[in-house]
Amino acid sequence: MGSGVQGSGRSVVTVGVYDGVHRGHQRVLGRAVAVARERGLPAVAVTFEPHPDEVVRPGTHPARLTGPRRRAELLRALGVDEVEVLPFTLELSRADAAEFARTVLAERLRAAAVIVGEGFTFGRDAGGDVETLRALGDKYDFTVEVLPPVAGVSSTAVRERIVAGDVEGAAALLGRPHRVEGVVVRGYQRGRQLGFPTANVETPPHTAIPADGVYAGWLECVPVANLPALYPGERWPAAISVGTNPTFEGVPRTVEAYALDRDDLELYGAHVAVDFAARLRGNTRFESIEALIEQIQADVEAARRLTA
Repeated sequence: MGSGVQGSGRSVVTVGVYDGVHRGHQRVLGRAVAVARERGLPAVAVTFEPHPDEVVRPGTHPARLTGPRRRAELLRALGVDEVEVLPFTLELSRADAAEFARTVLAERLRAAAVIVGEGFTFGRDAGGDVETLRALGDKYDFTVEVLPPVAGVSSTAVRERIVAGDVEGAAALLGRPHRVEGVVVRGYQRGRQLGFPTANVETPPHTAIPADGVYAGWLECVPVANLPALYPGERWPAAISVGTNPTFEGVPRTVEAYALDRDDLELYGAHVAVDFAARLRGNTRFESIEALIEQIQADVEAARRLTA
């Protein structure tokens, strides 16, 4: 995630927060890659870290659909050659549109073409828009192409569905299941005692976590630097529980995933991904452990059918 483009000729650039890399983003990114291939140039996606709202309006920024590592992975999977992550600082937030175009697009990336969505804004107080960008393109010798949005698809719309527990609706907008990542930590081990050992996933702050409830999906280990790379290439169908457990009081909100029929996995300390396929039910308080186990067995069978 560095400036491999710098000093190596022109590039085709697209700029955005790209949180979620949803179907609307994919249209813009796909066009940028196509133009880059036509011109024989590298395609560069410029993103920001942290989320600009975190710097400009602390405490108001939205829940995150993708962390920086996952976002870069998705961008590269779409054919992007370079992911340029700009540290979003107060200094950068105060740069006006012309300064951003000169220092980043013209000097740093030597943009020959810039591809953006039609709602694109940039510079101090979001003062620059696509018309500003076109004018600056004339000045700094890059063409500008603006793509219309995909109807109904936005990061906000994805978040709304996730908050509501509509993970199938979120997947339709993303073009893939919504994913939550984190490190497996020791929990209360109640699942293990009940015969359904779960991976208790500690998610980063501000992660977009689906509404409390039980879901079907998948669990897999994700190789990241400085953490053990366990079970490479394996991905397990899973029953996933989100929320505080109503049968056991005083439990903080958690994401726990039970890999179906696997009681032999040792995942503590591993970085894992949990993909949400479908919501099975809301959280319920059970009057007995027996009733809870019976319901978990039903959840497991439902998860098995939905992930088959």
